[in-house]
Formats: sequence, structure tokens, C-alpha cells
Amino acid sequence: MSNVDYLAEQFEGHRSRLHSVAFHLLGSAADADDAVQSAWLKASRADFTAVHNLAGWLTTITARTAVDQLRARARRGEQPLPETLDHGPAALAAEEEVLRSEAVSRALLVVLDRLSPAQRAAFVLHDVFDVPFEQIGELLDRSPDAAKKLASRARERLHAEPAPEPRRRAEHHQIVTAFLAASRGGDIPALLELLAPDVMRRVDPVLVPAGVPTELRGAADVATETQRFTARTRAGAVLLVDGAPGIAIAPGGRLLAVLRIGIGNGRIHTIDITGEPDRLRLMRLQLPGTGRP
Repeated sequence: MSNVDYLAEQFEGHRSRLHSVAFHLLGSAADADDAVQSAWLKASRADFTAVHNLAGWLTTITARTAVDQLRARARRGEQPLPETLDHGPAALAAEEEVLRSEAVSRALLVVLDRLSPAQRAAFVLHDVFDVPFEQIGELLDRSPDAAKKLASRARERLHAEPAPEPRRRAEHHQIVTAFLAASRGGDIPALLELLAPDVMRRVDPVLVPAGVPTELRGAADVATETQRFTARTRAGAVLLVDGAPGIAIAPGGRLLAVLRIGIGNGRIHTIDITGEPDRLRLMRLQLPGTGRP
């Protein structure tokens, strides 16, 4: 067997892990495919005869390729094109399939997009894939200590501080989670139990088709309307929005909208749905739990 044939065999054996690394870093199945293909081309042209840890070497090449793509994306300031909430068929089917196959948390992908490329790489490679900081530092052209600090800062941004009123946050988290579950299933009776009689729903005009009101009041009308958005709420994830439990609508892990949920006396009183890119960028989005993803 030639060296290239041997490398191809090893690469195929590690392809699943390499794709997972690229997907966590890039948040896009198509971009991850491109990164893995580019990594193969680079690896096949390199001299690997002195490489003792082939899996680690391939991971480094793939991660470096993905980080380069991340940095290029950041320089271009790429933003996804806005879609309306009821545009269900436009959901990214391939991305959703990868989310399922990789068992990637939708909420994690959303908050990872708030990190710098270096922070995202340090966090993902160390906390998700157990890559040592020595290897991460080499990949990022940083010292191991600098790579460790990048991962630490990423954790601080991803995970919320303990709530001053933990019982209240836990109660609100439970209500928001129940609301998302009822919305996904179009469960009108369950929604009516959660919504205050005079609940107000407000939505950015960019998210709804012409003719759909941007404001809607009343539990019955709001509950009925959620049936139109079942496809979108299936792409929802509960996370913290500026410190309070809310919902991110993220088909394929790409943020489309955020729902701020106003709660009082155990009922939902306001639902504010934001989809304007500039407003979304200003929000502090964090994972509701703590610890490793």
C-alpha cells in the first residue's frame, strides 16, 4: 500500500470526527464539508512520515482550515439573510440532519456564534474534543497559556453567572420550556394554561409576511397563531436572553429570531419576537446551564 493510499484509508476512518470538529467550529454542514475536503487536499500533499499521532495531526489540519474560514467570514461580516417565521420549507434540512447526527446542542451553536474565532476554536477543541492546549496553541499561533485563557473567556461568555434569585429563574425556565414544547406540538389547551388572558405578542415586521399584524393581544388569538409557526418552533432552543429565560429560533443552528418572554404570577404576559440583525447582535445569549456542553 502506498503512503497516499494509507493516508486515504486513515483519513476515511477519522472523517466522522473531523467533520464533527469542523461543524462545531463553523456551524454549517456545507462549510464543514468544504473544510474537511480542503484538509484532505492539504494532508495528501504533506509529508507525514514523521507524524506519530496521525489522528491529532489530521484534527489540527482540519481545525486550522475551519478557523481560517471563520476568520475570513468575520472579516467579510457575513450575516444570514432574514427569513419570515412561517417560511417553514426554507429551513436548512441538511443542517438539521447534521444537528441530529452530531447530537449538537442547538443552543450551543447559537451562543458559539457570539465568540471570536480564536475563542470558539479554543473552547470547542478543548471542552468538546479534549484537544490539549499545547496543540491548540500551536494551531492558533499562541502559547498554551494564551489558548487556555481564550477557552476560559469563552466559558465566561457562554455560561451565565448564578442567578440572584435561582428559584425564580428556574420557575421561569420551566414555563418557557413548557411554552416551547406546547408550541412545537400545536397544543392549544396547554398554551392557554401558560398564557395570561391579556397576553401581548409583538414581532419585528421583517419576520412576518405582509398582512400579518405585528401586535396581537389575547390568549386565544396568540395560541391559535402559534400553529402557523410550528415548523419554526421545532427549531427553537431555550437559552438565557440578557439573563432571563427565552427562546432562540435557529434552523440548522443559525439564529433567525429571539423570543423574549415576560412572565408574572406563573403566566406569560408578553412575547417579544426580534429578528432584526442589529438588535440580535446586541443581545447577550448564554446557555441556561453550567459546565461542559
